[in-house]
Amino acid sequence: MKITLVKKILADGSACKKCAEVEAKMHQADQFKFIDRVVLADETDPKSEGMLLAGKYNIDRAPFFIVESESAPAKIYTVYYRFVKEILNGQMTEDQELREIQDNHPDLDFI
Repeated sequence: MKITLVKKILADGSACKKCAEVEAKMHQADQFKFIDRVVLADETDPKSEGMLLAGKYNIDRAPFFIVESESAPAKIYTVYYRFVKEILNGQMTEDQELREIQDNHPDLDFI
Protein backbone atom coordinates (compact mmCIF):
# COMPACT_ATOMS: atom_id res chain seq x y z
CA MET A 1 0.00 0.00 0.00
CA LYS A 2 1.20 3.50 -0.87
CA ILE A 3 -0.25 6.60 0.82
CA THR A 4 0.09 10.10 -0.60
CA LEU A 5 -0.92 13.20 1.33
CA VAL A 6 -1.87 16.16 -0.85
CA LYS A 7 -1.85 19.50 0.92
CA LYS A 8 -2.49 22.97 -0.42
CA ILE A 9 -0.25 26.01 -0.47
CA LEU A 10 -2.25 29.23 -0.67
CA ALA A 11 -1.46 32.02 -3.12
CA ASP A 12 0.33 33.97 -0.36
CA GLY A 13 2.69 31.02 0.22
CA SER A 14 1.16 29.83 3.48
CA ALA A 15 -0.27 26.38 4.14
CA CYS A 16 -4.03 26.06 4.21
CA LYS A 17 -5.41 26.06 7.74
CA LYS A 18 -7.04 22.62 7.52
CA CYS A 19 -3.85 21.11 6.04
CA ALA A 20 -1.79 22.44 8.93
CA GLU A 21 -4.33 21.14 11.47
CA VAL A 22 -4.39 17.65 9.95
CA GLU A 23 -0.61 17.50 9.69
CA ALA A 24 -0.27 18.52 13.36
CA LYS A 25 -2.78 15.82 14.40
CA MET A 26 -0.86 13.23 12.41
CA HIS A 27 2.47 14.18 13.98
CA GLN A 28 0.90 14.20 17.46
CA ALA A 29 -0.55 10.71 16.90
CA ASP A 30 2.69 9.44 15.30
CA GLN A 31 0.80 8.67 12.07
CA PHE A 32 3.01 10.58 9.69
CA LYS A 33 5.30 7.56 9.45
CA PHE A 34 2.61 5.88 7.33
CA ILE A 35 2.72 8.59 4.66
CA ASP A 36 4.89 7.64 1.69
CA ARG A 37 4.71 10.96 -0.14
CA VAL A 38 3.61 14.51 0.51
CA VAL A 39 2.57 16.45 -2.58
CA LEU A 40 1.79 20.15 -2.77
CA ALA A 41 -1.18 21.67 -4.56
CA ASP A 42 0.07 25.19 -5.19
CA GLU A 43 -2.72 27.69 -5.87
CA THR A 44 -0.34 29.79 -7.96
CA ASP A 45 0.67 26.86 -10.17
CA PRO A 46 -2.18 24.93 -11.79
CA LYS A 47 0.40 22.47 -13.13
CA SER A 48 1.78 21.60 -9.68
CA GLU A 49 1.56 17.89 -8.97
CA GLY A 50 -1.05 18.36 -6.25
CA MET A 51 -3.30 20.47 -8.48
CA LEU A 52 -3.02 17.87 -11.23
CA LEU A 53 -3.92 15.08 -8.78
CA ALA A 54 -6.87 17.10 -7.50
CA GLY A 55 -8.09 17.47 -11.08
CA LYS A 56 -7.50 13.80 -11.88
CA TYR A 57 -9.60 12.68 -8.91
CA ASN A 58 -12.07 15.59 -9.09
CA ILE A 59 -11.21 16.81 -5.57
CA ASP A 60 -11.94 20.40 -4.59
CA ARG A 61 -10.63 20.50 -1.02
CA ALA A 62 -7.42 19.88 0.83
CA PRO A 63 -5.90 18.02 2.41
CA PHE A 64 -6.73 14.69 0.87
CA PHE A 65 -5.16 11.25 0.93
CA ILE A 66 -4.62 8.90 -2.01
CA VAL A 67 -4.34 5.26 -0.99
CA GLU A 68 -3.03 2.98 -3.70
CA SER A 69 -2.63 -0.77 -3.71
CA GLU A 70 -1.81 -3.27 -6.42
CA SER A 71 -5.11 -5.10 -5.99
CA ALA A 72 -7.57 -2.20 -6.15
CA PRO A 73 -8.05 1.19 -7.74
CA ALA A 74 -6.84 4.22 -5.79
CA LYS A 75 -9.12 5.27 -2.96
CA ILE A 76 -9.40 8.95 -2.06
CA TYR A 77 -10.08 10.27 1.43
CA THR A 78 -11.03 13.90 2.03
CA VAL A 79 -12.03 13.31 5.65
CA TYR A 80 -9.03 12.77 7.96
CA TYR A 81 -10.86 10.74 10.63
CA ARG A 82 -12.38 8.41 8.05
CA PHE A 83 -8.89 7.89 6.58
CA VAL A 84 -7.53 7.08 10.05
CA LYS A 85 -10.38 4.72 10.83
CA GLU A 86 -10.40 2.82 7.54
CA ILE A 87 -6.71 2.83 6.64
CA LEU A 88 -4.68 3.35 9.80
CA ASN A 89 -7.17 1.46 12.00
CA GLY A 90 -7.21 4.31 14.49
CA GLN A 91 -9.92 4.84 17.00
CA MET A 92 -12.18 7.85 16.75
CA THR A 93 -15.49 8.84 18.15
CA GLU A 94 -18.60 9.32 16.07
CA ASP A 95 -18.62 12.94 17.22
CA GLN A 96 -15.11 13.49 15.80
CA GLU A 97 -16.13 12.01 12.47
CA LEU A 98 -19.32 14.08 12.28
CA ARG A 99 -17.42 17.25 13.19
CA GLU A 100 -14.92 16.59 10.40
CA ILE A 101 -17.70 15.96 7.87
CA GLN A 102 -19.51 19.12 8.94
CA ASP A 103 -16.29 21.15 8.70
CA ASN A 104 -15.86 19.91 5.14
CA HIS A 105 -19.53 20.50 4.24
CA PRO A 106 -20.75 23.64 6.03
CA ASP A 107 -23.99 23.46 4.03
CA LEU A 108 -25.03 20.35 5.99
CA ASP A 109 -27.00 20.63 9.19
CA PHE A 110 -26.83 17.67 11.55
CA ILE A 111 -29.60 17.10 14.07
